[in-house]
Amino acid sequence: MIEAQRNASLATKIGRHFEALAWDGYSGAFRAMGIDRASDNAAALLRKIGPMTSTHKVSRINMQRCFPDAAEPELDRLLGQMWDGFGRLVGEMPNMHRFADPDFFNERVEFVGREHLERARDEGRAVVIISMHQSNWELAAAAIMQTGLNCHITYRPANNPLIDNRIMKTRADYGVKLMAAKGGDGAKALIGALKKGESVALMNDQKMNDGVEAPFFGHPSMTAPGPTRLAMRHGYPLMPISVRRLDGVRFRVTIHDPIELSANNNKSTAVVETVTRINQWAESVIRDAPEQWFWVHRRWDKAVYRKG
Repeated sequence: MIEAQRNASLATKIGRHFEALAWDGYSGAFRAMGIDRASDNAAALLRKIGPMTSTHKVSRINMQRCFPDAAEPELDRLLGQMWDGFGRLVGEMPNMHRFADPDFFNERVEFVGREHLERARDEGRAVVIISMHQSNWELAAAAIMQTGLNCHITYRPANNPLIDNRIMKTRADYGVKLMAAKGGDGAKALIGALKKGESVALMNDQKMNDGVEAPFFGHPSMTAPGPTRLAMRHGYPLMPISVRRLDGVRFRVTIHDPIELSANNNKSTAVVETVTRINQWAESVIRDAPEQWFWVHRRWDKAVYRKG
């Protein structure tokens, strides 16, 4: 038994090293291309590979659920553009260090509403920032870093710790120094940061099984209440940020007006009402550019996808 466990552990370590080598090969190849060629080439690749994956079916079910009147050719077009956009993110990720340069950032990114974060920075007050998996979502963090706001960014650690370290290094290269893993100690770190008057940023567009139920495109959907509870507990603004790809490796990042926190005296009801407003904001952003949201996540109950 012990020998079998040792062999399994050794196999896991070897597998992780091979995965890390593959990651290094991918990262090195796309970085050598430069950001524009890397974005174009990865987009062409994912447009071919993406529709052959099981997640393509999930994406189509999600789209049909959100846009029930859309014709099949329109869904095909949007899904193709979604894979194009995800491919661009794949190609751009090894080149994200370029966005740490303010000149490069300003050349490639139209940054709308940055004064909201700069004002918070200058006044020494914290904000709770929410974002979503749209376009090149890594740019949301890069944009926050451009303002000089002291902000802790949440992330989901990669299963392979060797790859996770490489991703963390990539993010550090474009300015993200303070990161908190989702859940557990990461959640404690966020609470501690807010108590010190430091800002936090979280994704808020995926299903969370133990979240709260709130409508999303007219369907009940379990949604993470964490950002709402953090903002309510500390009295800080709940500020959304969106990323829109304009053309190639050019973007518009928008800091939106804060989402109004519910004043309902019942705390549980207030959380649901505020989460509902977050979902409404996310819906509006998705409707503006549905091809730029990453549709592959299972946003609803498993039964929805078994029927598809």
